[in-house]
Amino acid sequence: MEVNVKNVNNIINKVYKDSIAEEIGVEVGDLLISINDQAIHDIIEYKFLLSDEYLEVEIKKIDGDIYVYEIEKDYDEDLGIEFTNPIIDQAKSCRNKCLFCFIDQLPKGMRETLYFKDDDSRLSFLQGNFVTLTNMSEDDINNIIKYRISPINISVHTTNPELRQTMIKNKFAGKLYSIMKRLADAQIQMNCQIVLCPGYNDKEELTRTINDLSNLYPYVNSAAIVPVGITKHRAHLPNLEIFSKKDANETIDQIDQIQNEYLNKIGTRFAFLSDEFYIIANRSLLEYDEYEDFIQFENGVGMISKLEREIQDHLKTLSKDQISRNKKVSIATGHSAFEFIKKMAKEIMDVCPSIEINVYKILNDFFGETITVSGLITATDIMQHLEYKDLGETLYIPRSMLKADEDIFLDNITLEKLQELMKIEIVPCLNEGHDFVDKILK
Repeated sequence: MEVNVKNVNNIINKVYKDSIAEEIGVEVGDLLISINDQAIHDIIEYKFLLSDEYLEVEIKKIDGDIYVYEIEKDYDEDLGIEFTNPIIDQAKSCRNKCLFCFIDQLPKGMRETLYFKDDDSRLSFLQGNFVTLTNMSEDDINNIIKYRISPINISVHTTNPELRQTMIKNKFAGKLYSIMKRLADAQIQMNCQIVLCPGYNDKEELTRTINDLSNLYPYVNSAAIVPVGITKHRAHLPNLEIFSKKDANETIDQIDQIQNEYLNKIGTRFAFLSDEFYIIANRSLLEYDEYEDFIQFENGVGMISKLEREIQDHLKTLSKDQISRNKKVSIATGHSAFEFIKKMAKEIMDVCPSIEINVYKILNDFFGETITVSGLITATDIMQHLEYKDLGETLYIPRSMLKADEDIFLDNITLEKLQELMKIEIVPCLNEGHDFVDKILK
């Protein structure tokens, strides 16, 4: 039997220790041909076929020999392999021209992968990426339902068909709600995001969108609202305004009223604003419990409240050795989180009086000072803003400044190179209280 491996992406590049795959002799470089006589076209199909308790797995070895392995396993047990291409198939690229697209506002010279716009429901399921549903065929929708691809993260922005076509610049954009209704009828879970643009989808349009989405509850379980981000690299792009303090305050008041309504109506606040709105408006965030298990955490909803509670709780558990640590360190953060990080540093120093922590605000020269979140700070900005500053023995940064699976900044400078240039140890911290405190007290 011959297998055409041209353009095949299901080559195995990792075999987990003590896994089924390791036990039967699967190796890195082997090729997965089929499971139960079905060829594997993408990762969703692979995971769906894995749900059977009896498998016949066909593998082509590096030397060309082909073996069929008979496997009995639990229905939810994985084989323990990863592929060279995580989704096996080619990722679907975005066909939209969103007026607020952040990728269109990127300067040259950044990591090459940052310029690829994906719009693939499989990446939504696997990696949490958001999709617009504008490039989905009838087969794609049927596969989501057939293979139970859930949850899906959807970039909604508005449920007004005409307005969505205007904002996304795609003639299929207005079909969103009918597709979502179909997915909800099939009990597919959806998480929704709204990038809010002043003068476009805010105010009455925002209320309409939230009302429409709430009609699909509980399959749409929540909606996160984030402010549009505008860089200084918007040449030849539509004019957009950022949120002013007044705009942010009005939006908070609007969502506060909506949250109270839905809390009484369906038992959840349903719509949540990202922390940036409260920072822009100079207002207190919601209380910890009001974020309802932080279901929109990845959209920056409740990150500050969650981290504050975790830091305060962890400080109560410190040993005498940790409390008596003697060191001088520094923290670099963005404009948005600066006051909060200063407050947390003071609380750490109050508990650990021998620790001195200097907190530095990094303004975003690379993208422009309208970009205030820590996750978009570059190594270049860190170097420029911290030159000649008293950094102590270690500099701590949020892990979000680096690529998810690699220690490299947005401007293509590695963490190792930045340490070499700045001549100081630089330690990334997760957005978790115990990690933040323990690394500082290490």
